Amino acid sequence: MATTPKKSKPRTPQQRMASRRERLRAQGLRPVQHWVPDLRDPKVLAEIRREIKLMAQHPENDAIDDWIEQVYDWESWK
Repeated sequence: MATTPKKSKPRTPQQRMASRRERLRAQGLRPVQHWVPDLRDPKVLAEIRREIKLMAQHPENDAIDDWIEQVYDWESWK
């Protein structure tokens, strides 16, 4: 009479994640954490809007725009 192999104990999410990280590290990768502005926070949005208004009033905006137009390779977008 043939017996079925025993099923292994289910792995926890932490164990699965640890295995995944090990595989990725074996591929030469490393984890990196990025912190970005929380756009759900009204204070953050208000600060971004404030900074945008300041940037829009910069006295050299036209000169900067002209310089970008001159040096940018627009043909590469075709």
